[in-house]
Amino acid sequence: MIDALIISNVLAWLVIVAMGLALYALTRQIGLLHERMGPVGALTVAKGLKSGEQLPHLHLPSLTGGTLSTGHTNERSTLFFFLSPDCPVCKSLLPVISSVAEREKDWLEVVLASDGDDVVSHQRYIAAQELQSFPYILSSELGLSIGVSKLPYAALVDEKSRMIAHGLTNTREHVESLFEAKRHGYASIQSFLAEEQRRA
Repeated sequence: MIDALIISNVLAWLVIVAMGLALYALTRQIGLLHERMGPVGALTVAKGLKSGEQLPHLHLPSLTGGTLSTGHTNERSTLFFFLSPDCPVCKSLLPVISSVAEREKDWLEVVLASDGDDVVSHQRYIAAQELQSFPYILSSELGLSIGVSKLPYAALVDEKSRMIAHGLTNTREHVESLFEAKRHGYASIQSFLAEEQRRA
Protein backbone atom coordinates (compact mmCIF):
# COMPACT_ATOMS: atom_id res chain seq x y z
CA MET A 1 0.00 0.00 0.00
CA ILE A 2 2.79 2.43 0.97
CA ASP A 3 4.79 1.44 -2.14
CA ALA A 4 1.81 2.29 -4.37
CA LEU A 5 1.43 5.67 -2.63
CA ILE A 6 5.14 6.47 -3.10
CA ILE A 7 5.02 5.44 -6.78
CA SER A 8 1.91 7.56 -7.45
CA ASN A 9 3.49 10.52 -5.63
CA VAL A 10 6.70 10.21 -7.69
CA LEU A 11 4.67 9.92 -10.92
CA ALA A 12 2.63 12.99 -9.97
CA TRP A 13 5.81 14.99 -9.40
CA LEU A 14 7.27 13.79 -12.70
CA VAL A 15 4.10 14.94 -14.49
CA ILE A 16 4.28 18.35 -12.74
CA VAL A 17 7.95 18.77 -13.70
CA ALA A 18 7.20 17.72 -17.31
CA MET A 19 4.33 20.23 -17.49
CA GLY A 20 6.61 22.96 -16.11
CA LEU A 21 9.22 22.20 -18.78
CA ALA A 22 6.56 22.17 -21.49
CA LEU A 23 5.24 25.54 -20.26
CA TYR A 24 8.77 26.98 -20.28
CA ALA A 25 9.36 25.72 -23.85
CA LEU A 26 6.02 27.14 -25.00
CA THR A 27 6.76 30.51 -23.40
CA ARG A 28 10.14 30.60 -25.11
CA GLN A 29 8.61 29.79 -28.50
CA ILE A 30 5.98 32.50 -28.08
CA GLY A 31 8.76 34.97 -27.25
CA LEU A 32 10.70 34.00 -30.38
CA LEU A 33 7.57 34.29 -32.51
CA HIS A 34 6.86 37.73 -31.05
CA GLU A 35 10.39 38.88 -31.95
CA ARG A 36 10.04 37.66 -35.54
CA MET A 37 6.77 39.46 -36.12
CA GLY A 38 7.12 43.07 -37.23
CA PRO A 39 4.98 45.80 -35.71
CA VAL A 40 1.51 46.06 -37.16
CA GLY A 41 0.22 49.56 -37.66
CA ALA A 42 -3.20 50.98 -38.32
CA LEU A 43 -4.66 49.50 -41.50
CA THR A 44 -4.56 52.31 -44.03
CA VAL A 45 -7.00 52.56 -46.88
CA ALA A 46 -6.33 53.91 -50.36
CA LYS A 47 -9.19 56.40 -50.40
CA GLY A 48 -9.47 59.66 -48.53
CA LEU A 49 -6.84 62.25 -47.67
CA LYS A 50 -3.22 61.38 -48.32
CA SER A 51 -0.37 62.26 -46.00
CA GLY A 52 0.33 66.00 -46.26
CA GLU A 53 -3.10 66.94 -47.63
CA GLN A 54 -5.15 69.46 -45.67
CA LEU A 55 -8.46 68.78 -43.95
CA PRO A 56 -11.47 70.61 -45.42
CA HIS A 57 -12.62 73.82 -43.73
CA LEU A 58 -15.53 72.76 -41.52
CA HIS A 59 -17.20 74.35 -38.50
CA LEU A 60 -18.78 71.57 -36.48
CA PRO A 61 -20.80 71.88 -33.27
CA SER A 62 -19.68 69.55 -30.49
CA LEU A 63 -22.27 67.59 -28.54
CA THR A 64 -20.19 68.30 -25.43
CA GLY A 65 -20.26 72.07 -26.02
CA GLY A 66 -18.47 74.55 -28.23
CA THR A 67 -17.56 74.39 -31.90
CA LEU A 68 -14.70 72.62 -33.65
CA SER A 69 -13.09 74.15 -36.74
CA THR A 70 -11.04 72.00 -39.10
CA GLY A 71 -8.73 73.09 -41.88
CA HIS A 72 -7.14 75.85 -39.78
CA THR A 73 -3.86 76.18 -37.89
CA ASN A 74 -4.07 74.99 -34.27
CA GLU A 75 -1.69 75.00 -31.31
CA ARG A 76 -1.58 71.19 -31.15
CA SER A 77 -1.95 68.16 -33.40
CA THR A 78 -5.36 66.48 -33.43
CA LEU A 79 -6.30 62.82 -33.18
CA PHE A 80 -9.77 62.20 -34.62
CA PHE A 81 -11.18 58.95 -33.25
CA PHE A 82 -14.23 57.79 -35.23
CA LEU A 83 -16.65 55.65 -33.25
CA SER A 84 -20.27 54.61 -32.93
CA PRO A 85 -22.46 53.85 -29.92
CA ASP A 86 -23.19 50.38 -31.33
CA CYS A 87 -19.52 49.46 -31.98
CA PRO A 88 -18.17 47.17 -29.21
CA VAL A 89 -14.55 47.49 -30.37
CA CYS A 90 -14.87 51.29 -30.24
CA LYS A 91 -16.10 51.03 -26.67
CA SER A 92 -13.19 48.76 -25.71
CA LEU A 93 -10.71 51.33 -27.08
CA LEU A 94 -12.12 54.30 -25.14
CA PRO A 95 -9.80 53.70 -22.13
CA VAL A 96 -6.85 53.65 -24.55
CA ILE A 97 -7.99 56.93 -26.11
CA SER A 98 -8.43 58.51 -22.67
CA SER A 99 -4.96 57.32 -21.65
CA VAL A 100 -3.41 58.70 -24.85
CA ALA A 101 -5.21 62.03 -24.40
CA GLU A 102 -3.84 62.40 -20.88
CA ARG A 103 -0.31 61.21 -21.69
CA GLU A 104 0.11 63.31 -24.87
CA LYS A 105 -1.89 66.40 -23.82
CA ASP A 106 1.08 68.76 -24.32
CA TRP A 107 1.03 68.30 -28.08
CA LEU A 108 -2.21 66.45 -28.88
CA GLU A 109 -5.94 67.16 -28.75
CA VAL A 110 -8.31 64.19 -29.04
CA VAL A 111 -11.63 64.65 -30.86
CA LEU A 112 -14.31 61.96 -30.95
CA ALA A 113 -16.26 61.84 -34.20
CA SER A 114 -19.25 59.96 -35.55
CA ASP A 115 -22.14 60.50 -37.93
CA GLY A 116 -25.87 60.00 -38.06
CA ASP A 117 -28.96 61.97 -37.10
CA ASP A 118 -29.77 60.27 -33.79
CA VAL A 119 -28.30 62.92 -31.51
CA VAL A 120 -30.09 61.50 -28.46
CA SER A 121 -28.34 58.11 -28.69
CA HIS A 122 -24.96 59.87 -29.00
CA GLN A 123 -25.74 62.05 -25.98
CA ARG A 124 -26.68 58.93 -24.01
CA TYR A 125 -23.43 57.30 -25.11
CA ILE A 126 -21.42 60.36 -24.03
CA ALA A 127 -23.06 60.25 -20.60
CA ALA A 128 -22.73 56.46 -20.19
CA GLN A 129 -19.04 56.41 -21.19
CA GLU A 130 -18.20 59.71 -19.43
CA LEU A 131 -16.86 61.39 -22.56
CA GLN A 132 -17.78 64.96 -21.61
CA SER A 133 -14.13 66.06 -21.53
CA PHE A 134 -13.69 65.41 -25.28
CA PRO A 135 -15.14 67.34 -28.22
CA TYR A 136 -17.71 64.95 -29.77
CA ILE A 137 -18.80 65.85 -33.28
CA LEU A 138 -21.25 64.37 -35.77
CA SER A 139 -20.09 64.87 -39.35
CA SER A 140 -20.47 62.60 -42.36
CA GLU A 141 -18.49 65.10 -44.43
CA LEU A 142 -15.41 64.86 -42.21
CA GLY A 143 -15.49 61.06 -42.24
CA LEU A 144 -15.90 60.92 -46.01
CA SER A 145 -13.08 63.39 -46.68
CA ILE A 146 -10.67 61.41 -44.47
CA GLY A 147 -11.78 58.09 -45.98
CA VAL A 148 -13.42 56.41 -43.00
CA SER A 149 -15.01 53.17 -44.18
CA LYS A 150 -15.07 50.99 -41.05
CA LEU A 151 -14.94 51.58 -37.32
CA PRO A 152 -13.04 52.17 -35.14
CA TYR A 153 -10.94 54.53 -37.23
CA ALA A 154 -8.41 57.18 -36.26
CA ALA A 155 -6.73 60.03 -38.09
CA LEU A 156 -3.77 62.07 -36.86
CA VAL A 157 -3.57 65.64 -38.16
CA ASP A 158 -0.74 68.11 -37.53
CA GLU A 159 -0.98 71.68 -36.21
CA LYS A 160 -1.59 73.02 -39.73
CA SER A 161 -4.51 70.61 -40.30
CA ARG A 162 -2.46 68.44 -42.67
CA MET A 163 -2.99 64.69 -42.59
CA ILE A 164 -0.15 62.74 -41.01
CA ALA A 165 -1.62 59.22 -40.96
CA HIS A 166 -4.97 57.47 -40.67
CA GLY A 167 -6.33 53.96 -40.58
CA LEU A 168 -8.49 51.30 -39.00
CA THR A 169 -7.54 51.04 -35.32
CA ASN A 170 -8.62 47.90 -33.47
CA THR A 171 -5.91 47.91 -30.78
CA ARG A 172 -3.68 50.21 -28.74
CA GLU A 173 -0.80 49.23 -31.03
CA HIS A 174 -2.74 50.54 -34.05
CA VAL A 175 -3.37 53.89 -32.31
CA GLU A 176 0.28 54.16 -31.25
CA SER A 177 1.39 53.42 -34.83
CA LEU A 178 -0.11 56.77 -35.90
CA PHE A 179 2.24 58.54 -33.47
CA GLU A 180 5.17 56.49 -34.76
CA ALA A 181 4.23 57.55 -38.30
CA LYS A 182 4.42 61.19 -37.16
CA ARG A 183 7.72 60.64 -35.36
CA HIS A 184 9.37 58.97 -38.37
CA GLY A 185 7.73 61.15 -41.03
CA TYR A 186 5.95 58.32 -42.86
CA ALA A 187 2.26 57.94 -43.73
CA SER A 188 2.11 54.54 -42.03
CA ILE A 189 4.31 52.17 -40.08
CA GLN A 190 4.10 49.78 -43.06
CA SER A 191 5.62 52.36 -45.42
CA PHE A 192 8.36 53.03 -42.84
CA LEU A 193 9.19 49.30 -42.61
CA ALA A 194 9.13 48.97 -46.41
CA GLU A 195 11.63 51.85 -46.68
CA GLU A 196 13.85 50.27 -44.02
CA GLN A 197 13.84 46.96 -45.91
CA ARG A 198 14.64 48.74 -49.16
CA ARG A 199 17.66 50.42 -47.55
CA ALA A 200 18.95 47.15 -46.06
